[in-house]
Amino acid sequence: MQNNKFSSSKQNLVYATGVGQMCPTCNKVVAACICKSVKAISKSDGVVRVSRETKGRGGKCVNVISGLGLESAELEALCTQLKKRCGTGGTTKDGVIEIQGEHRDTLVTELTKRGYNVKKAGG
Repeated sequence: MQNNKFSSSKQNLVYATGVGQMCPTCNKVVAACICKSVKAISKSDGVVRVSRETKGRGGKCVNVISGLGLESAELEALCTQLKKRCGTGGTTKDGVIEIQGEHRDTLVTELTKRGYNVKKAGG
């Protein structure tokens, strides 16, 4: 029996500061996961929702796109394309895409062109 608290038999590393999110099954970075057990966090019901949020952002508007049901690599690629289309910044967090600024109509038309069933959510 080992007295080391970092026993290799039961190591379930989920996040490493220098690397990012880790797969709990194979202990590799999520982007290089060999078991593909980590799926997109938000499950899709077939409807992509585009909402507008300002809460906790100092009054600045952010468009939140949820319900895509894509894996993290596909989500990052779509985020990059939408940021270029809107000419603004943005990120992916917890399975949703956040695009800075007031671009909700542009995002709805762009996602509709790509074949998604899109609805405006919120105010």
